[in-house]
This record gives sequence, structure tokens and C-alpha cells, in this order.
Amino acid sequence: MDEEIRNNEDIYTEKETAADSEALMNEEIMSVFQPVEPEFPKDEEEPVKDEEEPVKDEEELAKDEEEPAKGEKKTQADTAEPAESAGKEPLTKELPAEEPQDKKKGKQKKKKKKKKVSITNILLVLIMLTGIGILAYPSVSDWWNSMHATQAIAGYVEAVETMSKEEKEAIFAKAKEYNDSLPNGVNFNISEEKYAEYASILDVTGTGIMGYIQIQSIGVNLPVYHGVDEGILQIAVGHIPGSSFPIGGERTHAVMSGHRGLPSAKLFSDLDKLKEGDVFTVTVLDETFTYMIDQIRIVLPEETDELAIVDDKEYATLVTCTPYGVNSHRMLMRGHRIANIDGKATPADAVKIPTYIVIPAVGIPLLFVVLLGMLIYYRKKKPGKTAQETLNDIRKQ
Repeated sequence: MDEEIRNNEDIYTEKETAADSEALMNEEIMSVFQPVEPEFPKDEEEPVKDEEEPVKDEEELAKDEEEPAKGEKKTQADTAEPAESAGKEPLTKELPAEEPQDKKKGKQKKKKKKKKVSITNILLVLIMLTGIGILAYPSVSDWWNSMHATQAIAGYVEAVETMSKEEKEAIFAKAKEYNDSLPNGVNFNISEEKYAEYASILDVTGTGIMGYIQIQSIGVNLPVYHGVDEGILQIAVGHIPGSSFPIGGERTHAVMSGHRGLPSAKLFSDLDKLKEGDVFTVTVLDETFTYMIDQIRIVLPEETDELAIVDDKEYATLVTCTPYGVNSHRMLMRGHRIANIDGKATPADAVKIPTYIVIPAVGIPLLFVVLLGMLIYYRKKKPGKTAQETLNDIRKQ
């Protein structure tokens, strides 16, 4: 059995040896018939011949530029003709490199940002001016109105000073005659003829001023005009036609009206601060008449009984609207005539403008100037350089 196995292994080994010998012979035969490639020196390379393209003349180049590209857009590398040799320049010049999109976008953003900043500053200034105007309007307007009222009173005083004693006596006599012609009670509805007569009396300046009223406890110093037209009541006190002229005398009742709560002028806004026992004065020509408040009433507009002319009484009543801002009723401050305090009235040009008017009128414009100056300063002030800008400056040097 062992011998049989050994014989089989010898037979298998001989077969493998014969197969290897046959494969080796086949390789030698194929190597004989395989073509041999020529060898070249390592330093020398096979020259490559470039086919020369015909150079286009100027007309052909112009045509090529005019014709739109069909299909895909050609890049600069595609349109440029290859150079004939390393020493020759290409016929088409290279276009300057376009600015990167990031830089373009950055510049556009900066421009937009500058525009936004400038618009924002303008809006801030406008808002600031509007706010200052709203806050300052009541005080400044009241100051302006008070200044004009004082000037009107001063003009009236100067006109009276130029008059002779006889002229003044004649004017007073005419005013007293008018008062005597008025019946007892209330008669505010007068004819046009009667109104024309009324308007011509005590008008020494031709402006309609018959005198001026002063209430020192609340800082009132206002001219008194003929009539109660809205134009008059917006800037001063109006005398109600049909009531007595405020020149005193028995059986007289002068009624004077003024607005309350106007944003442009105070006028009678503080009249509710008065109480019984307070006084006010009315100056006509160079005569001053003092009245002490003895009655305060709140009535409806149609209730006028408290304004009636009464025998043996010298009354003067101040009328204004109430409640503040609603104006559904009327406030009546009636005073009876008393002797002048210290024997004379306060001169018109000695009226002092209240501090609460002076401070806003001066302080608010000053604050506005300071804020505007600060805004201009910070707008012109250049910002410091960034690290990148400093580095770029160093590289340029």
C-alpha cells in the first residue's frame, strides 16, 4: 500500500515538472517575436511639433468680438489664442482681474450703512426738534403773548401821557354818560348803532384798548379791549358790550371776560386760584379803580342774573370758562370797588415776567443748541483705525 502511494506521488511530481518546462519554453518563444521599442537617451525628449494656427487679422478679430457667444459663455482662457512659442505674447490681451464679489458687497454694504446712518441722524434730529417744540410751545407762546400785551399796555400809557387834562375829562364824561344810559338788569344785546357808539368811547389809541387789568396775586397784566370777539379773547381780555365801562360810579357793573386753558396764552387760566378778599385793579386813561372780590359763582352760560346792574352798587365781574378744558360752565368773580391800595396802581412797565416762563424760554433753546453742537461734533469726529487698516499702512511703507 505504501509503495503504491509513493508511486503516485512520483508520477504527480513528474507531471508538474513537465508542465513548468513547457510554460518556460512558451515564454522564451513569445519573447523572440515581441517587437523591441527603440531606446532614447534620458536627457533628450522627443520633440513635439505644434501645429501653427493661422493668425487672424484685425477684421476677423472684430467680427469674432461682435458675434454673441452661442451656448455657454467662453472664459478668458478659452477665447485667448495659444502662443506660438514661449517667447511670443498672446494676440488677445488679458482683461484686468475683476474685483472679488466679497469686496463689492462690502463696499455696497458700507454705502448703504452710511445712507442709513445719515437718515437715522436726520430722523433723530427731527424727533428731537419736534419734542422740544411741543414742550416749549406753551411757555414760549405765553411769554411771547405776555411781551406783546405789555407792549400794548405801554403804548396805551404813552398815548394817555400825551393827552391834556381837558381831553381826559371830556373822554371820562362821555363814558359816564354812556353808563348812565344803560338800564338796570342785563342788556347785552345792543343794536349796531349802539355798538358803534360804544366802540368809539375810551378808544384813545385807535386799537380798541380801553385800559388794562392787573391781578398781582396770579401775575395777570392784560389789556382790556372793546368787545368779546374770538380774536380779542385769544390774546387779551374783552369788555362785554351792554355792561358798564369800568370807570366806577354808582349803579355800574362792568363785566370783563377772558379765556382759560389756551395752549398759547395763560390769560385767566389761574383765575380759580383767587378767593374772596383778593383784589384786582382796572386802569382807564390815568385813573385806577380797585375792586375786592366778594362773590364767586359757577353758573351755566345762559344764567346772567349775577351780572345785572344794581342801584347804588359799583361792581366789576371777571368771567371765564370752567371746568378747565371742559368749559361747560362759567366762573364769575365779582368785586366791589374799594379805595386804591397805597393810593396808586402798579405801573404797567413794572410787571415782572414769572420765573416759570423765563426758565423754559431761555433754558430750552440753550439745551437745543448744546445737543445740536454735540451731534455735529461726534459726526465730524473720525473713528480710530482698525488693526487691519494699521497693518495695511505698514505694508505700504
